[in-house]
Amino acid sequence: MSALLEVSGLEAGYGEAQVLYGMRFAVGEGEVVTLMGRNGMGKTTTIRTIMGLLKLEGGKVVFSGEDLTNAPPYRIAQAGIGLVPEGRQIFPTLSVEENLIATSANRRNAKPGWTLERVYEFFPRLKERRKNLGNQLSGGEQQMLAIGRALMTNPKLLILDEATEGLAPLIRAEIWACLDRLKGEGQSILVIDKNIDALETLANRHVVVEKGQVVWTGDTDALKADRGVLERYLSV
Repeated sequence: MSALLEVSGLEAGYGEAQVLYGMRFAVGEGEVVTLMGRNGMGKTTTIRTIMGLLKLEGGKVVFSGEDLTNAPPYRIAQAGIGLVPEGRQIFPTLSVEENLIATSANRRNAKPGWTLERVYEFFPRLKERRKNLGNQLSGGEQQMLAIGRALMTNPKLLILDEATEGLAPLIRAEIWACLDRLKGEGQSILVIDKNIDALETLANRHVVVEKGQVVWTGDTDALKADRGVLERYLSV
C-alpha cells in the first residue's frame, strides 16, 4: 500500500513546552488509521502540526509525494486534506447549506465528487435542517455538518479529531456507520476517538501515542492479541 501521508520526526509544542518528540507514522491510500492515547499525549497537537496550525520545530510532513512541512493551512487544505476539528468549529451564523458550500471545492475533479445532494443522502438530517443556522443545531447535527463540510472539499485524506466525543449513542452509531461507508468507498481516514471498540471495527491500523511519541503500531488483530497495550497506554 503506497503512503498517502507520511510524518517523520515531528517535534512541536506551545511556547517553551514541547509536546511532540519525534512522532512518526503513515497513512496509506484507502487506509483507515487511528491515533490512540490518553488525553494530553499529543494526538491533537499532531493533527494541528499536520494541518499547519502549529509550527513544526523539527521533522517532516509529506502528503501525496509533496513536502508540506510548515506549509500554511490553506495550502494543506488545497493539497487534499480535509479536517473535522475537535469542537466541530462550524460557522454558527451561517445556515447548514451555507456551511457546506462555504469552503467547497473539487480541485482534483474527483468522480463522483461531493455535492450538496450527496452529503444530504449521507446525512438526511442535514437536508431537513438545511435552512437552520449552525448554532441552532444539536451537537450531533453539528458533527454531521462538520463532516459534510470537510467532504465538500473532496479530500484525499479525511482527518477527524474526536469523531464522536460527547454525542448520544444513536448519533455515535450513525457517525461510525458513515465512516464505515466512506472506508468502503476507498476514502483514506485518520481518526482520533475514545471508543476503542468502534475504532477496532473500523480501522485497518492503529498508532498508539504516549508523551508525544509513537509507542506501538499494528493492525486490529495485533491489538486484540496484545490487550496489554490498552492497559498500559489507554486505560484511565
